[in-house]
Order: sequence, then C-alpha cells, then structure tokens
Amino acid sequence: MKDALWLIAGMTAVTFLTRASFLVFARTLRFPPAVRRALRYVPVAVLPALVVPMALMPGGVWSPTPANPYLVGTVVAAAVAIRTKKTLLAIVLSFAVYLVWRLLFA
Repeated sequence: MKDALWLIAGMTAVTFLTRASFLVFARTLRFPPAVRRALRYVPVAVLPALVVPMALMPGGVWSPTPANPYLVGTVVAAAVAIRTKKTLLAIVLSFAVYLVWRLLFA
C-alpha cells in the first residue's frame, strides 16, 4: 500500500512538472518552425486515437457492425465534417443518428 502511494505521488509530480514547464518557460521557450508546424497536427492525431477505440469497442466489446450506434454516429460525423467542413452540423447530425440507432437497436 505504501509503495503504491509513492508511485502515485511520483507519477503526479512528473505529470505536473512536465505540464507546468510549458507555463513557466512559455516566454523564453521558442520552438523551431518545423516543430511548430508539427504541433499543429497533434489535435488531428489525438482525436481519432480517442474516438476510434470507443466507436469500435463500446464497453470493451469488439463490435464493428451496423448495429453499433457509436460506430454509425462516428461514421456520420466524419462524413458530414469532411463534406461540409461544419463541425457543429457534424456533431448535431451524428448525435441525432446515434440516438435513432440506439433506440432502434437497443
């Protein structure tokens, strides 16, 4: 139990220090142009990494079927966002499709 507390405290300290460093050194820290360009793609890379596992494995169960409302809603969101470039429309339509699918197949 004591070792687990030290492990949690250490992980908390490391996480806090790495994140706080950007705030503390923000004025003096300047990234090269190549790094700044690469950082623009971080949200685009992180979002699918969070969404795709949830869409394909809701509740931890592999479910790549049309009966999976998470997957159908995600596909609709992606299609609408790519086609229209309107984020709010993609969110609203995907939630509506998710709700209908959930009601139909639940």
